[in-house]
Parts: sequence; structure tokens; C-alpha cells
Amino acid sequence: MKAVAYYQSLDISHPDSLQDIELPEPEPGPRDLLVEVRAISVNPVDTKVRQNAQPEPGVAKVLGWDVAGVVKAVGSDVSLFQPGDKVFYAGSIARAGANSELHVVDERIVGHMPKTLGFAEAAALPLTAITAWELLFERLQIPEGKDDLGQRLLIVGAAGGVGSILTQLASQLTGLTVIGSASRPQTQDWVRQLGADQVVDHSQPLAAALKAEGIEFVTHVASLTQTDQHLAQLVEALAPQGRLALIDDPKQIDIGLLKRKSLSLHWEFMYTRSLFETDDMIEQHKLLNRVADLIDAGTLKTTLGEHYGSINAANLRRAHALLESGAAKGKIVLEGF
Repeated sequence: MKAVAYYQSLDISHPDSLQDIELPEPEPGPRDLLVEVRAISVNPVDTKVRQNAQPEPGVAKVLGWDVAGVVKAVGSDVSLFQPGDKVFYAGSIARAGANSELHVVDERIVGHMPKTLGFAEAAALPLTAITAWELLFERLQIPEGKDDLGQRLLIVGAAGGVGSILTQLASQLTGLTVIGSASRPQTQDWVRQLGADQVVDHSQPLAAALKAEGIEFVTHVASLTQTDQHLAQLVEALAPQGRLALIDDPKQIDIGLLKRKSLSLHWEFMYTRSLFETDDMIEQHKLLNRVADLIDAGTLKTTLGEHYGSINAANLRRAHALLESGAAKGKIVLEGF
């Protein structure tokens, strides 16, 4: 089967940083689906793994953790799907990625694809939807429902992949006042279109930017990017006993800053359930099915930002380069081999 992989960690400008290769077809395990990959999207985790995970000599490492496709075959113990089902999922970081014609994945982290979307639009959703949902409802413990509880959520990096779906979830399913941060006019407009009540510029000091908008404090922060740079401002902006959640990888973070206000810190990593095969691993299956229903009902919309053409090494190198530049809006999707 066709696949895109790398053999050594190289700068994305190098022609060998991602290569078109041929691999044997994978075999599904007892709880696995064998999926014909129709579309993928690219996430910051792809670039981080490529930069930092050096494969064994001569071993090809396949990236890719966002998929929309069709079930080709099922393992002996599969009960949730059958061949021919359209599916979408983010996979497991402990297994081979999905930048390949065929891919195997545990059924417990797979959802039925939204009926109203094509493969490209659906592939933009799984990883970011799971991350945003778990961050909002499980880590920050925001209740669903439109009751106004006086809570304000600041989303730092609201125009990115996770921010684009988190902004929608928070504005559509909760009573939160949603403040999104974005640094350019076009990304600020995008965040408003996604439902943010207010938008601030995170290239400026955030606490001052919020006060300029008449916001003294926020009760919750979802810090999706550059947490180490913004931490002091976020602590200043948070109300006493507020909650800070993050998904990025700051090199260091001074949690002592949180003590004076009794702030709590929450980390979201959507691979935790699949990595440790937790007892509640199937919650991601349920979550993705719920997202599909919300898409089909018109409550949420795909966060596809740019379509980069077919799935090949050259197009994936372009996608990685854009993500590494920090200028991406929404999700980058590739479709077909």
C-alpha cells in the first residue's frame, strides 16, 4: 500500500523529511477496524513527532492522527462497526499513523462519520473535537446547558485547530461568555464567525487587552498555545479560584504563580485513554458520535481551513511547513492517494 513516512528527523525543507513509500497491508487485531483512508488532516502533533522521534535505522515511521474513511474489514471481537461503515477518528499515538492507504484502529476510539459531510470535511474534526470536548467538559468541568452562571472562558489561540472547535462547543452548548484570542484581522474575523462573544489580540498583554474590553477577570482559561509566554498574564486575568487548562508543551512553567489566587491547573492530552487503554476508553467513541450528531443538526460546523490536495509527501511537507509557521487557520486537510 502507498504511505508517507520518514526515516530520520529532518527540517521540513529537506526533501527527505517526508517520503512516498510502499508498505505491507496491516492486519486488524480482535478489536480493530481495517480502514480505507479517504482523507486526513494534519496537526501540530505530526510536526512534533517528526522533529523529535527518531526512528530505528531503516525503519519507516508513519505519521497522521486524523482520519475519515470506510471500514474494509473488522476484527473478531468488533461489535460497534461493520464493513462499509463511514468512520472518523484520531487513532492512537502508540500505533502507526494513518498517512497510508489502509490503517488499523481500535473500534472504541472511532465514531460514525457525520452524514452531512464529505471525507475531507470530516477528517478535519476528530483530534481537535476530542481535545476540545475533554478540555471543556471533563478537565474544566463546565456544565452543558445555556444557563448563565456568570462564567467567562478565555481561549488563547482560538483560531487554530482546537480553538476553532472549542469556540463552537463553548458558545453553542454552554452558558459561558466566550472570549477568543487571535492576532491577525482574518483570524479574529474567523473566531467571531465561530461564535466568540469577544475577541482580543494575544500579541498584546492579555490582561490589559481584556480590561480594555471591559473584562476585569475570567473564570476559566483554555491556553492552547505559547502558555509559557502568556502565563503571568493569564494568572493576572483569572479570577480567584479560577481554572487554567492547557494542551501545549511549555518548556517550563512556574506553578507557584497560581498559589495566591488558589488557581487550579488542568492538562488535556487526548491520547491518554488510548495510550493506557483506560476503562473508559469507549467514551471517545461516544463523544465522536455526539459530535457527528451536532454536525448533522447544524449546531457545529467543520473547521476545515485549507485543502492541500492529494495525500503525498510533497503536499504533507507543505502542510507541516504551514503549521510550523504558526499562521494556520483552522485545519489543513488532504484527500485521496
